[in-house]
Amino acid sequence: MKNLCSILLLTLAFMVNAQNPFFKPFDNARQTPPFTEIKNEHFEPAIIRGVEHANKDIEAIVTNPEAPTFENTIVALDNAGEDLNRVLNVFYPLTSALCDDELMDVINRVQPVLSEYSTSLILNEGLWNRVKTVYDNRRSLTLTPEQKTLLENVYNDFALSGANLTGDDRETFRALNDSISKLSNRFGQNILKELKTYEIWLTADDLDGLPKSAVDAAALAARQKNRDGEYLFTLDQPVYLQFLKYSNRRDLREKMYRLYTGRNQQGEFSNKEIIKQIADLRRQRANLLGSETYARQSLKRTMAQTPENVMGLLNQLAEAYRPAADAEIAELNKFASELEGKEFKIQPWDYSYYSTKLKTAKYSYDEEAMRPYFQLDNVIDGVFGLATKLYGLKFTENKDIPVYHPDVKAFDVNDADGSYIGVIFTDFFPRETKRAGAWMTEFAGQRVKDGVDVRPQVTIVMNFTKPTADETSLLTPYEVETFLHEFGHALHGLLSKVNYQSLAGTNVYRDFVELPSQFNENYLTQKEFLDGFARHYKTGEPIPQEMVDKLIASEQYGAAYACLRQLSFGLIDMKWHSITEPVTIDAEQFEHEAAAPVALFDPIEGSMTSTTFSHIFSGGYAAGYYSYKWAEVLDADAFAKFKEDGIFNPETAKSFRMNILERGGTENPALLYRRFRGADPSINALLERDGIKPIKVKSLNKDM
Repeated sequence: MKNLCSILLLTLAFMVNAQNPFFKPFDNARQTPPFTEIKNEHFEPAIIRGVEHANKDIEAIVTNPEAPTFENTIVALDNAGEDLNRVLNVFYPLTSALCDDELMDVINRVQPVLSEYSTSLILNEGLWNRVKTVYDNRRSLTLTPEQKTLLENVYNDFALSGANLTGDDRETFRALNDSISKLSNRFGQNILKELKTYEIWLTADDLDGLPKSAVDAAALAARQKNRDGEYLFTLDQPVYLQFLKYSNRRDLREKMYRLYTGRNQQGEFSNKEIIKQIADLRRQRANLLGSETYARQSLKRTMAQTPENVMGLLNQLAEAYRPAADAEIAELNKFASELEGKEFKIQPWDYSYYSTKLKTAKYSYDEEAMRPYFQLDNVIDGVFGLATKLYGLKFTENKDIPVYHPDVKAFDVNDADGSYIGVIFTDFFPRETKRAGAWMTEFAGQRVKDGVDVRPQVTIVMNFTKPTADETSLLTPYEVETFLHEFGHALHGLLSKVNYQSLAGTNVYRDFVELPSQFNENYLTQKEFLDGFARHYKTGEPIPQEMVDKLIASEQYGAAYACLRQLSFGLIDMKWHSITEPVTIDAEQFEHEAAAPVALFDPIEGSMTSTTFSHIFSGGYAAGYYSYKWAEVLDADAFAKFKEDGIFNPETAKSFRMNILERGGTENPALLYRRFRGADPSINALLERDGIKPIKVKSLNKDM
């Protein structure tokens, strides 16, 4: 009987394992994840199995009787954990794009397992000794620049992650990592959970000024909850931004603003104490590794290198943009006072509303009037077509590729010569299980395995206004810009042409990773680009030159305000990660003090960024949010080269592809940029693009 039970248990285990799609090869034509078979219940056993296999891979490296070499240690480590990576490359993207309560529970259960694996890997003395041996002998090795970079990266990964720690310090480091991981996960889940609780119910009398698209979407949302005749608004980003921009009801704009900026500050899903704990745990970990602050430790592997260089850039930009921003606010106060017939001082919930009206008055610019020219299907053709014009790529929808949600589409990507480049998935519309914002990620990265170039599978995810029964999906210029941005990241992943997966695509310094994405945004104001797809969705009329001129003229309007707002995020980030002792004051006060140098409004009680600042508390941008502005300097300078040569110049595009998009993180990005541009970047190109009077600024030369 005992033997029979054992046989039955083994048979049952085999059947369960056989049904798990992660326990067998992805056998469709493109080897993409079989989403129609994958269920939430498959992730946990697949991750546990993946960790077991990864540990065996590591053990094989450590116990290898041969002397450590680049191939048997560094390359072997880069290839280790293939089964684990395969499941995590699906798991992590879905935790942002399709995360229900069941998947959240899975996250909570597997996070400690993954944290333990990651920490154990770094603190594996046998592995570290082999890596260190190869690194110490590097001068006697004949390595390519890419191999040298991989070796340096692996060594630094260990050194900056506690490999040199001994005794109790190792256990402390392990505990700190585990605590940070759990708190970061809780932070992100709190945001998603609380966002679902917000329902703003309005009547027809409350809708004055709102565009038809917003009203129709709110009516549809209400009907789906069996409340015909009412209108349901949420705090989803596109809903919120539209409301503040167009609602004539100042009281409701203020209500929406206070709700949006007051999220996760109290109650069950509060993050106020969590962010203080995360910041201090990161400080403690940095101290353990010999750095005074987390920022100083983290920035060692960036183009900026030090907190002083980061603050130097932020302060330079603040100095250059502050006078223009003050003038913008003064002009807006005057305009609002004239419009309202009384002295009027705008508040944060007024800025978007009155700046939109002033922009219309100055330039006859109406963002909503441009929507009909940006029908989503046409925009897809146009954005994909940009890659065709620049790099010769071709995109073909492949309906045979499984997708994880009915809204998602998959496209094959081929080069000009017909060779296969990869797959791109698109996911454009909001849903309850999807976080706000926009991002690009991968289900599989590019690499060379056993002499075969394994091509990537990337996905771009956004939250555009979903079409209704009566209207197609029409985008604002801002949404088109967002599409261009994420598509730039996608191209960085798709066009990768390297040997090692940890150096492929977007695996670059984080203050360089935004260059390809922000570079793409420049095309939004180029008539030559828009003429290829921007046509009225009903009449087919091309977007008028006058409208494009107004778009271009309006782009500089508010540029100073937008810059200072972005700088405020960078300053908040740097202050949280420059602490030398635990934060004892209220988190709201701490944030307001950090942003004070660039603040354009008096602080609003109860309004914060930090409690929902996913980029820095759960998204990998801790002490790195400045990188958006750093990369903006690069993208403005890079596009200046295209404007000099022609925005579709094939030779310039070829150089950008070969030196930037294909090379991933194989060399120092400063070298890659110089090869493309022939010189170091200048901040002046950004100032010129934004219409800001140049000031005497320090070159990025020294810092790069």
